[in-house]
Amino acid sequence: MIVGIDGSRAVTEQRTGTEAYAYFLISALIPLAAERNHTLRLYFNHPPSTGLFPEAPHVETTVIPQHRLWTHTRLVRELHQNPPDVFFTPAHVIPYTYRGPSVATIHDLGYHHFPEAHPRTQLAYLRWSTKHNGRSATRIIADSQATKTDLTQLDNIPTAKIDVIYPGIDPDLEPVEDEAWITAVLHKYGIIRPYFLYIGTIQPRKNLVRLVQAYADSGVPHQLVLAGKTGWLSQPILDETEKAEGKRQKHEAHQKSPTSSPLTIDNSKIILPGYIDDDDKPALLSAATALLFPSLYEGFGFPALEAQACGTPVLTSITSSMPEVVADSAILVDPLDKHAIIKAIQALASNSELCQQLTQKGFANVNRFSWQKTAVHVLNTLESCKST
Repeated sequence: MIVGIDGSRAVTEQRTGTEAYAYFLISALIPLAAERNHTLRLYFNHPPSTGLFPEAPHVETTVIPQHRLWTHTRLVRELHQNPPDVFFTPAHVIPYTYRGPSVATIHDLGYHHFPEAHPRTQLAYLRWSTKHNGRSATRIIADSQATKTDLTQLDNIPTAKIDVIYPGIDPDLEPVEDEAWITAVLHKYGIIRPYFLYIGTIQPRKNLVRLVQAYADSGVPHQLVLAGKTGWLSQPILDETEKAEGKRQKHEAHQKSPTSSPLTIDNSKIILPGYIDDDDKPALLSAATALLFPSLYEGFGFPALEAQACGTPVLTSITSSMPEVVADSAILVDPLDKHAIIKAIQALASNSELCQQLTQKGFANVNRFSWQKTAVHVLNTLESCKST
């Protein structure tokens, strides 16, 4: 069987969740396809970096250069001229006019829940592309049961058409004990221990305004590190960090005795280091007191598992997919309840026994997820489409 795969998202240099999904899944599918005597035909809109994927006789690379409208013009022409037995898009959309056997992964329907968090043109495309995938694909893969429920209830996609297949996690993520490595990474981003960490796009549905407010009111001595690219409507979040800093400085000034030295203005309590290089992520996660991830909506929530793989306790939401992903291995809070977030932050800052328990539960939890398991289930789905 020839499996055609849209690999365009896998070659993105600064990977977020969907790009990482495409990269790690393709990497895991390559050896599995060889075992089952399948050919993988990978399509790219620009050449992948050398060594991104291992070279193998059963892996074909098709580079079709184009920056805009690549999927619906250049890729679809290639699929019509030289069709695979089944086409798979792990992080994008099925070409508009393609009617061959196909599978698409739909990661989340966050735009349904928070349409205001997207630019108008992006929102329109998300609505169209998700419905198009739902109608056109032979089968749909959902990252979680929560996403499957959204697909059936919000987009009327038949339940029987959807396979829930959990993603894996980066196999290179593990606790870092090398203090020199940790020190170098923290110095690179201007971070001082102890600190709480958030990793993800800086955008409204991540609930960061409320997180910053809760952190400011918690009174903990930790830094708060908000790591990730700034997204659409990030300015209110950035404004809230400035307000929180001002509030903290007033509190510290009030706490100083009359004989204390004058307050030195210090804007380093809330750090926004931007995108974190993949090579730096294990050290940054490992040295954090905890990951704070009270997102309003997640299709899967990779950062929670990444933190647990590094031995870091996790605070996350009791909504969307997060209870599926972390089970009882994290502190779960109502993301709309600022006081619950405050209480959890204070507990993580002061209760080392709690943190140790969460660390051990986290290690057990991440064992449920691997890209090898994901690849097996995905290839089973692809094979079922060929047989039809």
